Amino acid sequence: MNALEPALAADKQGRCLNCATPLTGPFCASCGQKARIHRSLAAFFSDLVAGLFNFESRFWRTQPMLFWCPGDLTRRYVEGERARFISPIALYLFSVFLMFAALGFTGTGMDGFKVNGLAEIAEVSRTELAELDRQRAEAVRAKAPTAELDRKIAAKREEIQGMDNVLNGRFSTQLDNAPNDAPPWLVNGLKKVARDPRQFMNHVQEAASKYSWALIPLSLPFMFLLFPFRRRHVFDHAVFVTYSLSFMMILILLGSLMVVVGASAWVPWLLLVPPVHMYRQLKGAYGLRRRSAVPRTFLLLIFSFVALSLFGAAILALGVLE
Repeated sequence: MNALEPALAADKQGRCLNCATPLTGPFCASCGQKARIHRSLAAFFSDLVAGLFNFESRFWRTQPMLFWCPGDLTRRYVEGERARFISPIALYLFSVFLMFAALGFTGTGMDGFKVNGLAEIAEVSRTELAELDRQRAEAVRAKAPTAELDRKIAAKREEIQGMDNVLNGRFSTQLDNAPNDAPPWLVNGLKKVARDPRQFMNHVQEAASKYSWALIPLSLPFMFLLFPFRRRHVFDHAVFVTYSLSFMMILILLGSLMVVVGASAWVPWLLLVPPVHMYRQLKGAYGLRRRSAVPRTFLLLIFSFVALSLFGAAILALGVLE
């Protein structure tokens, strides 16, 4: 045994080294720390493995319920089954981290203005423009009117210019001629966006990941609107919202992975999942009947869109003012 280990079993009075509570067994009755701890590399890796397996066991109990029985998961956590499941906020932070990591790794996020298929669309438009130019030349030779063709050619050129600007990160702007009554901070911010839109989108994505927690307090007032005549603790609604948002983050993660593996055509079908999940979670968490859960699900979808719009507007404002 290492010479340091006896000193780490307890202090001289037989008290816990973590909280100084008198020891009566192999674990502290107050904080749960082991009475005997080891100061060795083996102990370090032992604690790491124990922590991973503890998280993993709770993970495999939490995730299936989050997908198939979100209402039961929410209700059981609220009613006291805390050690069995991952806490809502821990799962939310983990889901947010995974989602933004996957979006950055797969290139399906905002970084770099990666617009799938836009270059191909621009090439098709150039072919159409060449055909219009050919038709106009024939009309000129035939001394036919060209006003309609001129209008189409001008619109097509403007369309191509716009796509080229997006692909090259350049945006035309009329901000130099902005009205005098426009706030200077807004005009300066928009000019900065026009000069370097890629940096703006990077700021937006960074702000979205940094302030993603704000979706929880933004959503809570709407939960009280769903139950105006029921007395509910804020804690209950917070657990509901956080588990629901965690699931939505995982759904976005799944969608980005589907794009990577070439299953983009199936991604729109994922839009059918949130209403079903919200219905099941509302019905199970609050003990609702179908006739009560359905209209609340419809309202929750509207409230979710409003909360997400508010969050998006705030993130875009942060990106402009950064």
